[in-house]
Amino acid sequence: MDFSGLWIVVVGDVMLDRYLYGHVSRISPEAPVPILELEAEENRLGGAANVALNLRSLGVRTSLCGIVGQDPASELLVSQAEQAGIDTYGLVMDPERPTTTKIRLIAQKHHLLRVDREKRAPLPPPLAETLLLKVRTLLTQRPHALILEDYDKGALSPFLIRALIETAQSQGIPTLVDPKKEHFWAYEGATIFKPNLRELSEALHRPLQGASFAELEEAILELRRRMPHTYTVLTLSERGILAYGEAEGFVHVPAHYRNIVDVSGAGDTVVSVLAVGSALKLPLPKAVALANLAGGLVCEYVGVVPVPRDRWLEQAYALGLLEKSQELG
Repeated sequence: MDFSGLWIVVVGDVMLDRYLYGHVSRISPEAPVPILELEAEENRLGGAANVALNLRSLGVRTSLCGIVGQDPASELLVSQAEQAGIDTYGLVMDPERPTTTKIRLIAQKHHLLRVDREKRAPLPPPLAETLLLKVRTLLTQRPHALILEDYDKGALSPFLIRALIETAQSQGIPTLVDPKKEHFWAYEGATIFKPNLRELSEALHRPLQGASFAELEEAILELRRRMPHTYTVLTLSERGILAYGEAEGFVHVPAHYRNIVDVSGAGDTVVSVLAVGSALKLPLPKAVALANLAGGLVCEYVGVVPVPRDRWLEQAYALGLLEKSQELG
């Protein structure tokens, strides 16, 4: 299937993921910590940029909007995004903050340590206005969907969230949200709201780990009462996805059996594929099943990686979730 006729805008916290690979064979004499003998380094797009990369890996036209610093990490991030074919018009530079960078140390496929370089303060009003103007300019051109990717790094604020949801609503553009703790309750009116189990548990102050499906369903209904939105998609890790829509009721899609290597970035993949499903105007059960399939596939790889398009399509066709002749929305 060709997704090149779709266009999706991604707004949120962009990051650079750095991986330092090596071998550990001894402990430091200076402290009881392993010595990583560095063998290779790799830079990848992370956060909202990984969402954009997932979309591009499927062939979707993608615009990325967010904040970067005036530093070498920013140059790397922008270069990689543009090499992937991602439109970077919506990136705004803030010389007062570093580009958010996560450095992961990995030995023999085991994650030893992560080092974060970031500034999480809210954007100064002038920069927030600049970002809003850029996104609104894109939205007036009627993309198929808008994704708000919140990692609590400062790019999104209640003011910006409200303005973007209202603008998207006025243009008839579906808005998908991948929330975090700080602004969890700011997304009223979103089309698809996609928390994971931990995020929902913290927001409701309810212990949901290991909860029954009846308890999870009640938690979703409470979420919807407190913050109305169209569809709720709750990711449950090894238990799959539980979704709800007024017309559809509850939809549970179990996880596929996988050789899980690394769950990093799986949520990015899920929201990306949900956006594609929304753009194609797929029914909720089918869109959720496609996202669930993609999220499981990326967990078979080390580090944050985009969805493997050919494997995903092959399995989606086999399961009857997509048809090769399907029309784009």
